[in-house]
Amino acid sequence: MREYRGDSLNGRPRGGVDPPIMTANAVVSPIPTSQPRHESPTAVSAMVRLVRDSFAVVEPQADQVGQFFYGMLFSIEPSAREMFPANMQVQRSRLLRALVHVVQMVDRPEDLVPFLRQLGRDHRKFGVISSHYEAVGMALIAAVKRFAGDAWSDEVERAWAEAYTIMARAMLDAAAADDGPASWPAQVVDHERLGWDLAVVRVRPDYPLVYKPGQYLSVEVPQRPRLWRYFTPANAPSPDGVIEFHIRGVENGWVSRSIVAHAKVGDRWRLGPPMGRIGVDRASGRDVLMIAGGTGVAPMRSIIDDLAQWGDNPHVHLFTGGRVRADLYDLPHLQNVAVTNPWLTVTPVLESDPDAYGVEHGTLADIVTRYGAWPDRDVLVAGSPGMIRSTVSRMLVAGTPLDRITYDPFSLD
Repeated sequence: MREYRGDSLNGRPRGGVDPPIMTANAVVSPIPTSQPRHESPTAVSAMVRLVRDSFAVVEPQADQVGQFFYGMLFSIEPSAREMFPANMQVQRSRLLRALVHVVQMVDRPEDLVPFLRQLGRDHRKFGVISSHYEAVGMALIAAVKRFAGDAWSDEVERAWAEAYTIMARAMLDAAAADDGPASWPAQVVDHERLGWDLAVVRVRPDYPLVYKPGQYLSVEVPQRPRLWRYFTPANAPSPDGVIEFHIRGVENGWVSRSIVAHAKVGDRWRLGPPMGRIGVDRASGRDVLMIAGGTGVAPMRSIIDDLAQWGDNPHVHLFTGGRVRADLYDLPHLQNVAVTNPWLTVTPVLESDPDAYGVEHGTLADIVTRYGAWPDRDVLVAGSPGMIRSTVSRMLVAGTPLDRITYDPFSLD
């Protein structure tokens, strides 16, 4: 599993995203005191256009916007400061990525609403209350207004307020309806270093944590308190409750690098509720294409682990890729599963290792589209932001239907 989630594509992401909208990583919000009114399609389109046009002006000033936003938030609601790490440098950079994702989805309620509901449940672990949402909304609109210049008007302000009302209401309602734990304490039971930048970490929650294969969890570790990051279990739920994470230490990744280098057996972690919509519907009658870059193989492995428990499955073709052979660290396990499960085909792909044998050579985007457009498959994609962007874009050009592609948007730690 990798520490990516948040960048979005100019397509239609069907899944979750890394930064929480409200607290430790991102935002959008005025607190809704009533249900948002039902708007006509024309009114919604106008709202979306105003929000996007004004955001396009603000986006190049990301650092200043983030700094102003958090200063305003902590001024309005000082208690919110306790939800964030002492060093805010990383958090400021994550704010804009979350905003980009939400702004791009604001006119697609079938995608945005499930995402916001997941975030609302996830935010329970921070102790978020209604006043925090109100403060976030005020700070957000003040920040956008400050940097939008002549693009700002009363009409634009109403559009942002309306958009946030929809977002906040979905999150608040989901949080209020969730009667499960806000978070799960867990203990590290194994830490296996596979390389200087890669480790397999296994944790056992103190009480059962139910997730679907392919979903991801927010994680807080003692080495980096209050710096929550999202990681994907690499195994299906098991009887002993142990969850396996594949974690690569990314450049400047405060959390991932600390886990790879310093996590140890006995450490106490905190896990948030499961999120994301990558998965396989065995009853759909459609075969599946999986495309995984690096530790993006984790959600695919979790799904395959689950499917292997059944005798009758759709055919699954997994393309797993990396730059060099070492990036295909899980290939032996996947090939062993394929030997005893004829519904699974595994194709390894290497981008920068021309002398390697038994693999396809090129980028995942090159190789997958070389095989065709896969029009009749459900397509699952996981990897770095660049890998997801290039692969999905190439598939769309090749003729893959957009509504068949599922990925969870990513942001770099």
